[in-house]
Amino acid sequence: MTAEEKLKKEERIIEVLKTVYDPEIPVDIYNLGLIYRIDLQDDGLLEVDMTLTAPNCPAADFIVEDVRLKLNGIEGVSEAKVNLVFEPEWDKDMMSDEAKLELGFM
Repeated sequence: MTAEEKLKKEERIIEVLKTVYDPEIPVDIYNLGLIYRIDLQDDGLLEVDMTLTAPNCPAADFIVEDVRLKLNGIEGVSEAKVNLVFEPEWDKDMMSDEAKLELGFM
């Protein structure tokens, strides 16, 4: 895959991640800063490291499965692996300015 093709696929991955929401927060997981790493290999294997706003989030299984299913539906992704990590610990400073504005932190 060329660098341009990879960039377009990574942009599509981000678009898809912006459609996943924590049911308790009206901001997508990407703008919340919950996505730590996106690694797309040339063979289509996609690995994503993500976290949650709290380790004991009651919607954790739902959110992770939603991410996995949506990423697996992207053309060119052969398999999406979602790793739930808690290092570094998430805090509100990781949110985009858009998310901070939406949630009243600005």
